[in-house]
Amino acid sequence: MKVGVWIDKKEAIIVTLNHEKVRLNTILSNIEFFHVHGGSGTRLKGGPQDVVQDRKYLEREKHQMKRYFDDIISEIKEANTIVIFGPSEMGQKLHKEIELNHNVLAGKVVEVAKADSMTKNQIKTWVQSFFKAHKL
Repeated sequence: MKVGVWIDKKEAIIVTLNHEKVRLNTILSNIEFFHVHGGSGTRLKGGPQDVVQDRKYLEREKHQMKRYFDDIISEIKEANTIVIFGPSEMGQKLHKEIELNHNVLAGKVVEVAKADSMTKNQIKTWVQSFFKAHKL
């Protein structure tokens, strides 16, 4: 079973190729987009700033990202070969999570590639072409 994972911060589209069958599955990230506004500060130059809010948002985002990656990993754990691609750095982050916490799966990742935003049909075609070209 060959799997392609197109990933960005909003969603992951998983293309599963099993012999002649092609299956697409979408996993939504549920990661909130935080728009941190300037915190309360003082009029004094170099005075204390409200950094606590930023830390709280970043911590919450980190936990949401971990849940997102866990959902993806549970979907692709049966794969023999995996390619991860997408327009943002999320592909690298997913690969790092797999390497750190899922040793068996890490050996199945053959490439992490940059790719533009695509439609679902383009993603499906990209994955099929990738595995044909690499004879995996």
